[in-house]
Amino acid sequence: MSPDTSSLAAPRSDPLYAALEARILDRDQKGASEVYYKLAKDGRPLTEMLREGVRIHAPYTHVPYHERLDDGYVNFVNNDHCLLSARATLHLSRMLPGAASGLPMAQTVWYIPTGLDIWNQKIGKAPGHYSRGLQVPDGPPPAPLVHWPDQEPLALDGPLKERLGRWMTLVHRGQVSEAYRVFLGLMANPAERRAALAELVFAGLIDVQDRAFQNRSYTTGHKSFRARATVELGEAIGWAAAHDVLYAGALDIAVGPRWYSLYESACNAVTVYLEGQVLHAVPYAGTTGQERALLASRTALDKAESEALVEVTLRAPEPGYLLEVTKLLKAGRDPRSILDALQIGAAQVVLETHSELNFSLPQHCYEYVNTLGWFWDTFDHPQRIKLLYLAAAYLNQNAFHQKLTGDLLPPRIERPSNVEGFDADRLAAAVEAATLALDAPKAVGWTQAYLDSGHDRAPLVRALALAASRLGNDPHNQEIVLCLLEDYAKNRSPDRDRLLLAAAQHTARHRKYGDPLDCSHRFGKAMGIASLL
Repeated sequence: MSPDTSSLAAPRSDPLYAALEARILDRDQKGASEVYYKLAKDGRPLTEMLREGVRIHAPYTHVPYHERLDDGYVNFVNNDHCLLSARATLHLSRMLPGAASGLPMAQTVWYIPTGLDIWNQKIGKAPGHYSRGLQVPDGPPPAPLVHWPDQEPLALDGPLKERLGRWMTLVHRGQVSEAYRVFLGLMANPAERRAALAELVFAGLIDVQDRAFQNRSYTTGHKSFRARATVELGEAIGWAAAHDVLYAGALDIAVGPRWYSLYESACNAVTVYLEGQVLHAVPYAGTTGQERALLASRTALDKAESEALVEVTLRAPEPGYLLEVTKLLKAGRDPRSILDALQIGAAQVVLETHSELNFSLPQHCYEYVNTLGWFWDTFDHPQRIKLLYLAAAYLNQNAFHQKLTGDLLPPRIERPSNVEGFDADRLAAAVEAATLALDAPKAVGWTQAYLDSGHDRAPLVRALALAASRLGNDPHNQEIVLCLLEDYAKNRSPDRDRLLLAAAQHTARHRKYGDPLDCSHRFGKAMGIASLL
């Protein structure tokens, strides 16, 4: 399926997309999938199908608030995974061989009917992914609710920086509709679009909870994941046709609760540790000269420096990691290389997690450091040094959460014996088979055997991408592996192979829902792909 955008079909007059919308709103996974198979066989461009999927779900994947207070008990209200699945589809489809490239989109279509109206799912009033374990009323499902209607753009006067600041204030104060209107106004001017998108992702990156232990109501960086998906999907589809992407992705940035205290500590770390100042009760703003100069450092961390940073961030309490990051920055080390090391540390936490119910924080932390890496490479944003401190803080919080909840234990690796002479395809097939069998120690062991063989890594990356794409029912988990594979292609750390080991561990071990191979089998049968049956 081509990513070409030149032949996008008119959605509302197209009977196949009308049928897809009807099946999705009926929460009919099988029926929606049957329509997708027709679209795929018809050769519809991937960007067209992604655009239409987002158009259908955009009104119904918002919530009034990402938290409830139920009779004195705080409960988390989950974030949308439909848009994240679309981003995963955009990239995973390019990693898969032949007709299997249509599988990620099949997983997206399979999931969307279960991802609508999360608010009512969480209280048993609507069927779907988040109502599992609840008693949902029998009979036809109620129509999903539109909690935040779409809006018209609102243009502000004044310099761009001032208007971006006014938008950020609206986000900070939780004025959802007005913030969304202003953002649409900013996006209306192509010359200002890139700056607006950078600030959208920045607003998500600074919104991370300030504690994790015994806390299930946290943001885990999800706002930044949704913002990054908005950017990538909008650019792939073309902004002239991507209003529904903005509706699905940009509006949520101001929906509460919003958590900025961890970012505040990162701001203060710059003042205290980099600048050597004592904090005072006066307003601070912007960046310092030293902070800006550090962005130009280009000396990469060596293996010993990377290992030391990972060790102190995963094993030592505060302020150990703050001091280590500061030391490296003052020594002229490339801050992007420091982030590479933090990605290795986040992958290590995944490898040291063994309870299938305990991957929530490790996987979200990994996606956060992946998203920050993408942001660093995509936008020349002045606040990246503060975000580096925030990423280290998040990783430290993640590691100690795992330790306090019974994980952060040595990796479990069952290495195969007598594999001398195995070619790349045979080793890659063994990785995929062990992963699909949900045998994490063997999956990691076969991955290590492949790495030890010295073969070209491309077949291994493809096998890991295919295994992740086959295991469905919550495609956000597929996106985690995509993040690890994306970073494997860019990370400059001497230990970057650890990212591939973590990909095998996560795919084989994280919690699965229902029959995780159901969608893959149905797609394989419909499209005549024997390897997916």
